Amino acid sequence: MPRREGKIEGGLKLTNHAGLMAGGESGEAVSLDSPDESLLIDAINYQSFEMPPTGKLAPEQIATLTMWVKLGAPFPAGFDASVRPGEHHGPPEVNEETKKFWAYQPVRRPDAPSVQRKDWVRTPIDAFVLAGLEQAKLAPNDPAEKTALLRRATYDLTGLPPTPEQVRAFLADESPEAFQRVVDQLLESPQYGEKWGRHWLDLVRYAETNSYERDDAKPFVWRYRDYVIRSFNDDKPYDEFIREQLAGDEMQPRTPDRLIATGYYRLGIWDDEPADRELAFYDDLDDIMMTTGQVFLGMTINCARCHDHKLDPISQRDYYSLLSFLAGLNRYGVRGGDSVQQSSLRTIASPDEREKHAEAVAEYERHVAENNRQLTELEKPVVADFQPVEVEEFKHEMNKIPLVKKRVGGVISQEQFDQYVELKKRQRELSQQKPPALEQALCVSEIGREPREMFVLARGNPQGKGDRVEPAFPEVLSPPKPTFPDLADDQKTSGRRTALANWVASPDNPLTARVMANRVWQYHFGRGLVRTPNDFGFQGERPTHPELLDWLAAELVEGGWRLKRLHRLIMNSNAYQMSSQGNEAALAVDPRNDRLWRFDMRRLEAEEIRDSILAVNGSLNLKMGGPSIYPLIPEAVLAGQSRPGAGWGNSSPEERNRRSVYIHLKRSLITPILADFDVADADTTCPVRFATTQPTQALGMLNSDFLNDEAAVFARFLKSQTDDAQQQVALAMRRAFQREPQDAEVARGLSLIRSLRDKHGYDPDRALQYYCLVVLNLNEFMFLD
Repeated sequence: MPRREGKIEGGLKLTNHAGLMAGGESGEAVSLDSPDESLLIDAINYQSFEMPPTGKLAPEQIATLTMWVKLGAPFPAGFDASVRPGEHHGPPEVNEETKKFWAYQPVRRPDAPSVQRKDWVRTPIDAFVLAGLEQAKLAPNDPAEKTALLRRATYDLTGLPPTPEQVRAFLADESPEAFQRVVDQLLESPQYGEKWGRHWLDLVRYAETNSYERDDAKPFVWRYRDYVIRSFNDDKPYDEFIREQLAGDEMQPRTPDRLIATGYYRLGIWDDEPADRELAFYDDLDDIMMTTGQVFLGMTINCARCHDHKLDPISQRDYYSLLSFLAGLNRYGVRGGDSVQQSSLRTIASPDEREKHAEAVAEYERHVAENNRQLTELEKPVVADFQPVEVEEFKHEMNKIPLVKKRVGGVISQEQFDQYVELKKRQRELSQQKPPALEQALCVSEIGREPREMFVLARGNPQGKGDRVEPAFPEVLSPPKPTFPDLADDQKTSGRRTALANWVASPDNPLTARVMANRVWQYHFGRGLVRTPNDFGFQGERPTHPELLDWLAAELVEGGWRLKRLHRLIMNSNAYQMSSQGNEAALAVDPRNDRLWRFDMRRLEAEEIRDSILAVNGSLNLKMGGPSIYPLIPEAVLAGQSRPGAGWGNSSPEERNRRSVYIHLKRSLITPILADFDVADADTTCPVRFATTQPTQALGMLNSDFLNDEAAVFARFLKSQTDDAQQQVALAMRRAFQREPQDAEVARGLSLIRSLRDKHGYDPDRALQYYCLVVLNLNEFMFLD
């Protein structure tokens, strides 16, 4: 329940911004025009009144409050401590008061506000932003320079730098629609799906292995990655995208993409030998519930697993009622590859395709059977020699060759071992070369049409079963009762996930559209209108522009849930096209840029840095889709695994030059350059990438084999274009920064090359290589204005 306000002394109310600005019986408490003369500052310094009367604040507290007043005494948007839920003793209750919380209200499309500078309003977005700026007596920044704007937009939508051809075309186009055309072209680029698909993969904790000691690979999980990329490129409606992932196997008609989409349920970590199997099952469900609640709804529902939510009005009964929609799920597996095959792999070909390719399937199966027969013959004497623990270890593919190798010279000869290795290699090749009719994907499955019973578990312990619950949605959202579909005769699931998916994807759900609209804004502006994108609850930050957020959410729904339309609305606004230049007066009033008076600079993300290096030096391979790739990783890094080098392949040089989204994402072995630059932690949902600054970044960018090898490739590219050193330097800067270099910059580059040759004795090729290495290390290469 909300805390009741006590008596207000002197008529001064400090629980919200309006009360503070209104002042009290003694007059204005805060002067925005002359903050140093504010009555509030006098009072906390005991110069007139004495606040608080129980004793003067510490000097550092007085300094903090003084600075706050000088900044305009900002409050979070919509904040009112007098009615803030959750301040009573115990978890917040579900009542009429808590149901009034802003995020739980229906989305209503507001009208754009009126503003003074009507000439600055290009889209309704600008009106919402400008209204806030005018209220704070701030002005928006001037437009960004064309080259900076092109670079910003191209990275935002594709994760790659603009090509020289794109730069020339945009600079030459003087029409008012020039940037609008650029946005349209970028949205149609295949690389758009790779960039925005990567955002989604962060959210759903996408990885290609199971974690824990063995960290085995998840078979065919890359198909889910490719499904996500296709969905973004096809501009699939977001509500359909939700339904396919939560219940694609229950949708009609059943298509490969809908089955592949349910790989969503198989992306988390998996303990293949838990001490308590029932507890591990509930741990798996909790991981799915955490991801589903935070990603789709911005609700930390998982906090109510063991007790009522301490911060939000979500009861433990709500948690288990929602969890019961998932009560029929099979675990990813029980132990070993065979159980994963049974529980999580499904053929995605249609019956017609299987019939059409029956002959090819029969031939393939003969090859597989013969290869397996030979493997079994070689394994028989080895398995007979195992200790009991080795019998268990042999169930895992990664252990088989090492365990057989230990018997060389004993029960198996070197020649037999070599044959065994070749047969295992052939087995892997066959698994990756299945005829279309046998192609498989990692999918969800259920125990049958009747799901398990679900109970409230005391402290989250499956041994502490309490009240039995039925499927229901969180009460605080005033939801409808679940509507379950009729089950088809051949259906092997309960249909509960369809009911869950339909509610999550409903335009009447107050959270779904708001959460996604906020994410789209976040990925364009570097932070959301709600800065806590996975938490729209009581402890999350309030939206800086609540009306704008609702307008965007309403636009998303009314536009058929199409994200590309939302991109266009945002990117064609003046708010998006502002310069990132600083302004001392604005910084003093709004240092966090909550009012959006400028565009925030950002560093490139980890994948963007690696992909840009390959793009700039001309070696980037834009091949899309398919099994993941394995870049070269130093032996010292491989040695850090529990089984050094296990589970890491060796791709061809051409394959290694593909985009970072296609790198095999092994939870226990992250590609060093990605790890250095804050790649997402794949063990849990990652709503925000943080940009840290640490010594290993500079050391890796200067000294790693990868950077030095790619700098050499860059130097060879420059030499292939021109023999003139001055032109090489200028071309390097054009490719790296997408602008014309200044004469002084070219002269400085030439000076460095000459110094490397004349003073340090490097040959011309090595000197040019080191110049290229310097270019790839400059801030301008890694930061966007």
